[in-house]
Amino acid sequence: MLKHLAAALLLATAATTALAVPATGPERHFTGRDLFGLEVAADPQISPDGRWIAYVRRSGDIMTDRFRPTIWLIDTRSGEQQPLVAGPGSHFQPRWSPTGDRLAYVSTAEGDAAQLYVRWMASGQTARITGLPDSPNGMEWSPDGRQIAYAMFIPDEGLKLGDPMSRPEGAQWAEPLEIISAVTYRADGAGYLRAGYEQLFVVPAEGGAPRQLTFGSLNHGGPISWTADGASLVFSANRAPDWERDPVESEVYALDMASGGLTALTDRNGPDAAPAVSPDGSRIAFIGFDDQELGYQNVELYVMNRDGSDRRSLTPSLDRSVDSLEWSADNRSVYVSYDDLGETRVSRVGLDGAVRIVAEGLSGSELDRPYTGGSFSVARDGTLAITSGSATRPAEVVMVRGGNRRQLTRLNEDLLGPKVLGEVRRIETPSSHDGRAIEAWLTLPPDYVEGTRVPLILEIHGGPFAAYGPHFSTDNQLYAAAGNAVLSVNPRGSTSYGATFANFIHHAYPGNDYDDLMSAVDAVIAQGIADPDHLYVTGGSGGGVLTAWIVGRTNRFQAAATQKPVIDWSSFALTADNPAFFSRYWFGAMPWEAHEAFWARSPLSLVGNVQTPTLVVVGAEDYRTPVSESEQYYAALQLRGIPTALVKVPGASHGSIAARPSQSAAKAAAILAWFARYRDGMPEGTAAETPTPTQP
Repeated sequence: MLKHLAAALLLATAATTALAVPATGPERHFTGRDLFGLEVAADPQISPDGRWIAYVRRSGDIMTDRFRPTIWLIDTRSGEQQPLVAGPGSHFQPRWSPTGDRLAYVSTAEGDAAQLYVRWMASGQTARITGLPDSPNGMEWSPDGRQIAYAMFIPDEGLKLGDPMSRPEGAQWAEPLEIISAVTYRADGAGYLRAGYEQLFVVPAEGGAPRQLTFGSLNHGGPISWTADGASLVFSANRAPDWERDPVESEVYALDMASGGLTALTDRNGPDAAPAVSPDGSRIAFIGFDDQELGYQNVELYVMNRDGSDRRSLTPSLDRSVDSLEWSADNRSVYVSYDDLGETRVSRVGLDGAVRIVAEGLSGSELDRPYTGGSFSVARDGTLAITSGSATRPAEVVMVRGGNRRQLTRLNEDLLGPKVLGEVRRIETPSSHDGRAIEAWLTLPPDYVEGTRVPLILEIHGGPFAAYGPHFSTDNQLYAAAGNAVLSVNPRGSTSYGATFANFIHHAYPGNDYDDLMSAVDAVIAQGIADPDHLYVTGGSGGGVLTAWIVGRTNRFQAAATQKPVIDWSSFALTADNPAFFSRYWFGAMPWEAHEAFWARSPLSLVGNVQTPTLVVVGAEDYRTPVSESEQYYAALQLRGIPTALVKVPGASHGSIAARPSQSAAKAAAILAWFARYRDGMPEGTAAETPTPTQP
């Protein structure tokens, strides 16, 4: 069976190659090779006077097989742009000085370790101002422009057990023992963590010796905000004795720059984070919630006096989670971003709680799937720089002033302009469970002819507390270019529809989200678009969970591809990279306290029902839904005789499974080849003798 899959993959590759250089002209449809040519805008930073926008431009590089970040500068008057920092290395996190005369940024231009640089805009001269052993983050200028604060990891010795023997000179001994004592000892994308803690520092903006501001066996990270007089830094941290086992808790602290003394400004049960001091220094805005240990909890915008008094929420009735705080120059309101109905917008929230939308249609820099996202910054006069795209274009830099939008970049027109991409349509259907409206987006094949039926791929988002929307997706366009319609659904549990909708899956996931997904599939069939005899299902992370759950409940899909799934909630809860969180918030108990509840929601409990040929895909360095989850599902399917194969993406973490263009294209090609293999049913000799699926 694996030999047949390899042949199918070779055929898919050959077909893609043939399409790439047809005899009649250039390829009109989106291909895997096009991933190398894509560019996406991120982190737009508008200067205080609104004249310039510095942004991070991520460009595919076919020689290194990576997206390389560089920093570009846009003149908002003329619309002209130029590379600002684009030499060897990665360049990111541009931040304007308070007067806009300088731009700080982080770069690996002079080696592997990222350093802080400052560019004097008038002269164009640049200076490296740090020589750090580790990467800085959370950079923030002081109000007078003379200092820059940042956070950085500081190694610690960690637990020592026994005295190491001395090694004879020249002897070749094994590596020393690795001793782990932290609750969270590995992280997706970082691997096994070094012993140590994140601490705050400050460095002169013209260079010099950094000064460490925080100490101890605790993490003190960004975002960082200065008080208007420059006398204090405000940040958030969890400094409680049991901080390792309380992953949500944090408080806002003020650090006195002269004495180093710390003062807690908040004291409730729940996260208080991302503090931002108003320009006049009188108030502090921050985000958080009263922790009720729910699967999903709306993050609200709060404001308090500088000393922590008069704390109050400004968004108790918004019913959306806010992020990315930025004060208005007049100290009377705070700009925030939030997701609403599958899209991201920016609103200005007044101190009286009034919410006024100022920008819509934001898009993030994630390319493989159509997730919500985006970023913004605000000039003194209220002009915004945002990242905004569409269902057929990645994020660009857009300026919003007084309700007027002006797109300043067109990074992908040369590549995508001549191509015919799949049209994306919004659909809405009532759930068969309770009639509740379920929103989805359908990507059609290029050159789709109305009234014809085509194969349908149900592609399910992860999270599960996340949302899809009308955003550009390389996976969906590659699937569509192969002749499929692709359905991206926001079932119950998705964000951007309010806390109640998200918490319909609280301690009940997977559950009736299955009904929502099937209802959306039925709706596309009823519209005369989807061929009911050619249905396929895939999804990653939470979508991988639901893919495995679906094939355990129904045989209506001809093939499936579960990507980086959770298969057994008990094993996942104790091997994932945040063991203190998942059991407590998603189950309300530990696996040994409620084993039956964990098992009842595990796709492995339904593996005896599976008849659908199911591909299993995972990053080889996934520490969020560990590789062992995928491997045990693959083994179970093999033992049952169900057609399966295990695809590992070398070097990829959970979050970076599609980060390298070649791997992203290969993963999509493998999934398409798997679906094509079973397009006309089971090949002879591969069908397993299995029982009829039962409904749990």
